[in-house]
Amino acid sequence: MKRKINLILSAVAVLAVLSIAAPTPKTVAAQSGPTCGTGPVKLNAYFETGFDLPFKLSEEFTKQYPNVTWDIKQDQFTNLINATPRLLSGDNPPDLIRLPTMVSFAKEGLLKNLDDYAKAFGWDKWPVPQLDQNRVAPDGTRGSGSLYAMGLNYSLTGVFYNKKLATQIGMKEPPKTLAEFEDLLAKAKSAGLLPIMEWGSAKSGMGLAFPLQALMASLGPTQPINDWIFQKKGATIDTPDNLKAAQRLEQWIKSGYFPPDINAIEYTDSNARFVKGEGVFTFNGDWENANYDKNMAGNVGFFLMPPADAKSSPAAMSAPLTFGIAAKAKNADCAAFFFNWVATNPTARQIDVSVGGSNPGGPADAKMPTVAEGSVTNETLAAGAVIGKAGTAMDFIANATSSIFAQGWTPELQKMVGGKQDAAGLLKAVQAEYERELTQ
Repeated sequence: MKRKINLILSAVAVLAVLSIAAPTPKTVAAQSGPTCGTGPVKLNAYFETGFDLPFKLSEEFTKQYPNVTWDIKQDQFTNLINATPRLLSGDNPPDLIRLPTMVSFAKEGLLKNLDDYAKAFGWDKWPVPQLDQNRVAPDGTRGSGSLYAMGLNYSLTGVFYNKKLATQIGMKEPPKTLAEFEDLLAKAKSAGLLPIMEWGSAKSGMGLAFPLQALMASLGPTQPINDWIFQKKGATIDTPDNLKAAQRLEQWIKSGYFPPDINAIEYTDSNARFVKGEGVFTFNGDWENANYDKNMAGNVGFFLMPPADAKSSPAAMSAPLTFGIAAKAKNADCAAFFFNWVATNPTARQIDVSVGGSNPGGPADAKMPTVAEGSVTNETLAAGAVIGKAGTAMDFIANATSSIFAQGWTPELQKMVGGKQDAAGLLKAVQAEYERELTQ
């Protein structure tokens, strides 16, 4: 959630302003700590469909360490949510797996505790936000405690726009307030253009969660959102500010700002249609940078969702592309070595930026890889610096519990599109599902 998509998360985007000196491959191999050895190793991995980054990283890893090959399986984000418990507890648990969520799996002992690896590789000396968002405390809250996952990179979401279409509706610069943005949406509709391309198929997970969360942050503070995602005691998504956001989204739907067939559109189809010129705007993440720069060269821009009040700072979802290791993984040491290689190897870091479009994280003194002049990646990295300074980053509302995206947000937002759910009912239904899952 490229989604297909953490309390301490408010500091996550600080990573976007870090300068990152990556050691050479020889230096990494010489570090103390577990390795992949010299004998044949086949890493059992589960990746998310539609994201090139893990595949490109795995290919490069095998080039540098030929004794390591891969058995890669892939699936849609929502399918992974449902399949992860079975995969982690199975007879052949994955060495590496994309984690849609992690708290319940950590509490149930299905994920490997990475604290020893963090000490061996020196991860505990990296900037704190990189690790804290993947920590789980004994009480099940995130943000502190033992480490159970690592990020392959650190993504940022916001609004991408088609420059030629934006010019047609009089947009000379990105909007500075929510009111200015909504004025542009109305102008696009009046001009016969689709204001916002987005996806909504249950196979991909409902993409309207992206603009909804952006509206939540535009109209209210981010901390209550993070508290809810991190399962802080007493946290609720059903707040007055979030109700205003859901009502705004409901009005956008009724105004025809999204494609009429949105409930049938999968994530990859949404991106393909946006690239071909359908939609002035789309809410998505920097993992699409390479795709947009290749297929919309010079015609794509990016901005953070503007706040309702011009005096307030913008906010954004900013979180790692999270992967974990099964507690009973056969090649856990090699998988952990891969995590370390991704963050410290110069070629891997360049792939993170060039393919993933995101900050590669890693040691605080590491150097940021080169970015093509005029690319949209330059814009997303600059936006990450803004979020880092403001401290207004959030995790994704789909990550609050293991099934909240599939059982809460997706069906309720689909009902809203079909006119069978309103803003108040949406939040109440999702909160009820959240509480049901927490008491299971």
